[in-house]
Amino acid sequence: MVKKLLKLAFISLISASLLSCGRSSDGTGSKSTPSPKPSAGTSDSGNSQAPAASDSDTTAAAPDNSSDSAAGTIKTRDTVAAKTDFISDEEMTSIVSPWPSCDNAALAAVMKKAEKGEKVTIACIGGSITQGTITTGSSDAALGLERNCYANIFFDWWKSTFPNTEIVTVNAGIGATDSYLGVHRVEADVLSYNPDLVLIEFSVNDENDIYHKRTYENLVRKLLIRDNAPAAMLLFMAQSNGATAQNQHQLVGFNYKLPMVSYYALITSWLDNNRYTEKELSGDVTHPSVLGHAVVGEILWKYLNKVYASLDEYTSPYEVPASLVNKPLTKEIYINASLLSAKDITPDSIEGFELTNNLSPWSDSWETNTDGSITFTAEFRNLGLLYRKYVNVNPGKYDVYIDGEFIKSLDSDFKGGWGSYAYSEEVFTSDKSTSHTVEIRKNPDSAGADFAVNRLMISK
Repeated sequence: MVKKLLKLAFISLISASLLSCGRSSDGTGSKSTPSPKPSAGTSDSGNSQAPAASDSDTTAAAPDNSSDSAAGTIKTRDTVAAKTDFISDEEMTSIVSPWPSCDNAALAAVMKKAEKGEKVTIACIGGSITQGTITTGSSDAALGLERNCYANIFFDWWKSTFPNTEIVTVNAGIGATDSYLGVHRVEADVLSYNPDLVLIEFSVNDENDIYHKRTYENLVRKLLIRDNAPAAMLLFMAQSNGATAQNQHQLVGFNYKLPMVSYYALITSWLDNNRYTEKELSGDVTHPSVLGHAVVGEILWKYLNKVYASLDEYTSPYEVPASLVNKPLTKEIYINASLLSAKDITPDSIEGFELTNNLSPWSDSWETNTDGSITFTAEFRNLGLLYRKYVNVNPGKYDVYIDGEFIKSLDSDFKGGWGSYAYSEEVFTSDKSTSHTVEIRKNPDSAGADFAVNRLMISK
């Protein structure tokens, strides 16, 4: 009962007068019959940490938007129907996206560019849900849905709506990553492609705390302050048990008036009204089922359709929000964050560690299974380490020293977990960027010796 009351209270919060963005939600309705339609491929890559390659494609069918509107009138464009129909218009307005003050002008500008036939690049960044991990829900077989991840459905909207335009897609989802790692890798994994639009999804892997509010806002600001600033759109996912960082992330969206949609709010309403069960929405609590991904894809498809249908209402050029010029909500300390691999930095000294390319997608790493030590010199204001968590070897505990002073111990033990993966951890923060010596060496009390340094994570 307490859990249910907390969920209802949170939906009331996002639907109330906070920043004049809300309307009430009713969460009513019965299960709709899905209307599956063919789509361009599936994605079910599991829990590996590997971002999908970018691609470009076109689709044969599209809405007929060739006629001009009469003078003084606004044309309503035809749209391509969503592949499924689980969500009512009322649910889209009052539950999924109850924030009318949020600005769709930048998103509309991307659509106008695509409508002119100019190449557009659409990117997603997030964790394993974005990467394409799909679990099997208890009703997936009965529903007969195509096994397809939400990112592919999101990309397919652009290809279906603008079949004569080159649509380049970039899926920068990597399993078990949060916005702290995201702000360090977004330059290489997303911004290097010069995207027109970036969809951000970290609400499951981020904790609902101030630390991740800061890393998330720094990621958003890093996108928006670029000279060719892409449009940004925020997707708030959740585990089927309700765990989510939306409470912190939505405050960032409010500050920059960004388009936002909430899978969390929708499934909370559905669960509370017994429309679906947790086992239908996810086979492992964390990752959506086929049904779950279809619902997320439908959320995004219908949101894009709503903006596109009224595209001519966006007559003024997009203006950078004043909140980008003003003081940010949190401390701006990761704007120039980056990752350093073995290609980018040479150790001052190395013992026991060897170069390895076997820790996909983190090639050019250093790994040891002996009493290893490794030392670097680098300039930074803040330092994090991306290192391996092991489930099936002899994991070791290694100590980090900066300028000869012990900072903290890093434990690579993840036995009993779901799988080995790269874990990011902040180890040092300061107010000034300067040159430091970083030493990583085996803790004398560590029983195991296996340890891998995938990346140095620095910001200046």
